[in-house]
Amino acid sequence: MVDKYGARSFVADKIGEEYLVPLYGVFDSWDEIDFSALPDQFVIKCTHDSGSYVICTDKTKLDVQKAKAKIETGLARKQFYLSREWPYKNVKPRIIIEQYLEDKQTHDLVDYKFFCFDGKVKLLESNTERRSETGTKTDFYSPEFEYLQMREAGYPNSDRIQSKPERFEEMIKLAEILSEGIPFLRVDFNYANNQIYFGELTFFHCGGRMLLEPDEYNYKLGEMIHLPEKYR
Repeated sequence: MVDKYGARSFVADKIGEEYLVPLYGVFDSWDEIDFSALPDQFVIKCTHDSGSYVICTDKTKLDVQKAKAKIETGLARKQFYLSREWPYKNVKPRIIIEQYLEDKQTHDLVDYKFFCFDGKVKLLESNTERRSETGTKTDFYSPEFEYLQMREAGYPNSDRIQSKPERFEEMIKLAEILSEGIPFLRVDFNYANNQIYFGELTFFHCGGRMLLEPDEYNYKLGEMIHLPEKYR
């Protein structure tokens, strides 16, 4: 479920292939990639860690050597030993190349992160302005899409309250299907051009190390976690 390639099969089985970002290929090494077969825009990702990606919006301007260095550094990284997030320990390092996504009106790609407890969405985070010069803005909303006065430490809120996406209730339903029977799972969807695209699944938001402000929300989310009896 945390393998960016393996998760595609899990998601397709649970909610359908139509929510997957179109895939151009999966590779064991950089040298297997045939760039002549790729479109002008695409995204390269490592499958086993966090942050190892390259966004290409114009293939003629791509710094191939810089991109290769970033991805190969990612391939050599052992995510488990950095964060001790156990699901990553035996994930095979690979490379996937997916379709580049962007909303035609906003020229942004909003990322909605649904915090699911025992298969129910209790909170969601939106990431906007992810490719802006000022960096990503994060905002939190209730499952009814009511704005919440909270933030992640170190990340600013945006300067506006978003409108509820047209297919918001559908995203809630999909997140709850994917998280059914799990004490906590964050289910991410990208939303562009009124289309829903699966992003990723994680059992530990920001590795379990992100502090929320005000502090009361750290306690509120902690109280939502109900571990099975055998793990207490």
